[in-house]
Amino acid sequence: MDIFSGHILFNRDGDKVDPEEALQNKIVGLYFSNGSFSSCKEFATKLADFYSAALERSALGQFEIIFISSDKTEDDMVEHMNLHGDWLSLPWHDSFKYELWSRFQITALPKLVIVKPNGDVITYQGRKEIKERGIACLSTWLDGADVFQNFKGL
Repeated sequence: MDIFSGHILFNRDGDKVDPEEALQNKIVGLYFSNGSFSSCKEFATKLADFYSAALERSALGQFEIIFISSDKTEDDMVEHMNLHGDWLSLPWHDSFKYELWSRFQITALPKLVIVKPNGDVITYQGRKEIKERGIACLSTWLDGADVFQNFKGL
């Protein structure tokens, strides 16, 4: 994914992940959140369930989430990540998060922006769509991204 080129991501265990390799031919949910907000904690649990269901249905793993923290400290971010699935995250100290906030017009938290492999936006309403449609919205996102699909039961 071009927008993360030159940046490092981490998995939940703290291991470095190459974004170009990890995000190749995937749609990505950019999850902007802050663990001190109850609405973010509540949605993180729902998003973790969605992510697990998406991975169960995808033979090729065509969906990934990147957590972009606005927590006050790195320790707060790590604590917040305990609510998550095994998502990727931008390092807490990486100032690139401010560019992402601006580029994707983030004005409230939590926010889930779904983007194509090239970084174009599929929807700014990922949170709302998951709440209203559950796992069914993944098919719509994949259709919008023109990503090859191999899903069971969608």
